[in-house]
Amino acid sequence: MSERHLQPLLHDLVGVVHAPTSALGDAAGQIRPHGVQGVFHADARVLSRAELRLDDREPEALTRGSAGPHGARFVALARWLGDPTPDPTVRVDRTRQAGPHGVTEELVISSTAADPVRTTVSVDLGCDLAPIELVKSGGSGAPMKAKAGEPGRVQWAAEGLTVTVTGEAATVDATGDRATAPRLSWPVTLAPGQSATLRWRLAVTDPKAVVTAAPPGPGWSEPAVRADDRRLVRLLDRSLADLRGLRLAEPAHPEDVFLGAGVPWFLTLFGRDSLWAARMMLPLGTDLAAGTLRVLARRQGTRVDPATGEAPGKILHELRRHEFTLADNGLRLPPAYYGTVDATMLWVGLLHDAWRWGLAADQVEPLLPHLEAALGWLGEHADPDGDGFVEYVDTTGHGLANQGWKDSGDAVRFRDGSLARSPIVLAEVQGYAYQAAVNGADLLDAFGRPGADRWRSYADRLADRFRGAFWVDGPYGPQPALALDRDKRPVDSLTSNIGHLLGTGLLSDAESAQVAALLSTEALAGGFGLRTMSTDDAGFSPLSYHCGSIWAHDTAIVLGGLARAGHRAAALRLADGLLTAAEAFDYRLPELYGGDDRAALGRPVPYPAACHPQAWSAAAAVLLLQAGLGVYPDVPAGRVDLRPLAGPELGALTAENLKIAGTRVTVTVDHTGHPTLTGLATTLTIPTQRTTPTHQPT
Repeated sequence: MSERHLQPLLHDLVGVVHAPTSALGDAAGQIRPHGVQGVFHADARVLSRAELRLDDREPEALTRGSAGPHGARFVALARWLGDPTPDPTVRVDRTRQAGPHGVTEELVISSTAADPVRTTVSVDLGCDLAPIELVKSGGSGAPMKAKAGEPGRVQWAAEGLTVTVTGEAATVDATGDRATAPRLSWPVTLAPGQSATLRWRLAVTDPKAVVTAAPPGPGWSEPAVRADDRRLVRLLDRSLADLRGLRLAEPAHPEDVFLGAGVPWFLTLFGRDSLWAARMMLPLGTDLAAGTLRVLARRQGTRVDPATGEAPGKILHELRRHEFTLADNGLRLPPAYYGTVDATMLWVGLLHDAWRWGLAADQVEPLLPHLEAALGWLGEHADPDGDGFVEYVDTTGHGLANQGWKDSGDAVRFRDGSLARSPIVLAEVQGYAYQAAVNGADLLDAFGRPGADRWRSYADRLADRFRGAFWVDGPYGPQPALALDRDKRPVDSLTSNIGHLLGTGLLSDAESAQVAALLSTEALAGGFGLRTMSTDDAGFSPLSYHCGSIWAHDTAIVLGGLARAGHRAAALRLADGLLTAAEAFDYRLPELYGGDDRAALGRPVPYPAACHPQAWSAAAAVLLLQAGLGVYPDVPAGRVDLRPLAGPELGALTAENLKIAGTRVTVTVDHTGHPTLTGLATTLTIPTQRTTPTHQPT
């Protein structure tokens, strides 16, 4: 039987990140030469090994914790050294920090022994320069021979990449068998009560990288949050620290910052992920949104190219330094790949929402030709069979078979578990299309450009078609289907996708209420968040990537739609699920986790290959904050609506340093749910709010 190449597990690894550099090691702090452990820089593994030893023995791991937004600290013991007592007397503290062009480590060996302690500290290194897709498929590169140069320095170089490791005052052994496993070593003698500090650093020179580090600074306002539910504060603190580590730019345009999708596989520009994350971050300012919009606008499609999925007006899916190939499943994506059905409409949505939060006209106007091109794609290329719906199909045979956010090959299933066949018409994509048409029309009108009536008519027709084709009978009454298959049959499974329809305008108030009821069923909401597929469906598996697991960003998007539409109980249930999951994951929400019932273990089951940190998972904390405060600005209309989720159930909540129209504001919700907003520009007003919201039209 042929050997299976399995994707390496990630859930128990400890990562540090300062994009475009990240490092993944085990819970003891070791970076071992197997799996996905290593230091990565812009799609290449630049260090595959960094194992610490004292006297050729590994210290015993004790604990670990964070060391700032880009670092981790590991504590271990060398119990064979020092006093022969039950109490350990020799301790090892290892602090790893990621930087934009490498990593540094500080090793502190300390002794409380009664007599002097002598030891040799060493770090064994390795480098394979494996491309990220090879690592993702369970492979690795051959260990490369190192070149020793100046004292304490070792170097590897290939294909334009140069990797240099320098140990301060270290001896380097890179001869013989150690040519592919060079060792840094330091002799250490400690008097009683003394410590020794050793340092080594890795630096990467990578002129061919397609992404680079963003300029210093967070790039958004730092909120000061007080909450009765302290889980929200802790989640926000950790999430914003992680997001600072995911900031990226293009080498030619360092001023335009966007968020890399996640560690380790997706630390680059991803249209859908970067757009959603920027959209969630709008309460903290519009700079990130503006940078993301401009980066993607510069790469907007201009021609029809089936090999890349490009089409005029279409927004990019992902950007790599070279072709991304996973041989086991036949996936072969070009460096600039456009195989996404929703990013173009999400780009329009981000532009519109940033405008409503106060993005200045002089930043909106240069993007209007790109808006018109995006709408042009929607009208001319998004519906190849002319049935009035937005659909996708991979015509190459080696691209993504599914091109919505649930992009795994088995994501679109009927209730009986059978797979739908392409072309696929996803439910939520029709909601995005409706919203993009209406939002685009509003922008065209506001800036005196023609075409708004066309897009409002488009939206009206789409809503009628959707109502006639998508609603089916389900176990809990009428429900929107997940999709239509190639024969236009409704794919009748019950999934989280329907929650993305809330707030798009595609549904009537009554339909929104029915969707909210469906989202509240145990079958979808019985875990720590919103399951991607209901437990009633034959395709359900709690550890399926898209058919039963729980994704933080998905839960947050649906939660936000429920809260804004006034479905308070349903939104609060999902909010509690996210906060409980966050607590279990040390407040770093992973890409996804298991969809098991809450009662199964009392905590969420990790998805073993989940990325962390992940941009839209981390940004979900800001969307949760916005829903709690209930702040919904429309700066062009001169108003800010307040419909908070916080109050009797979630507790009181205050956030300072939010930004509306470029001005810092403070929003407070008391224990009764009464909101106040201070610092608002005089050009904006707050309409009278209902005291106890129950349902607001979308």
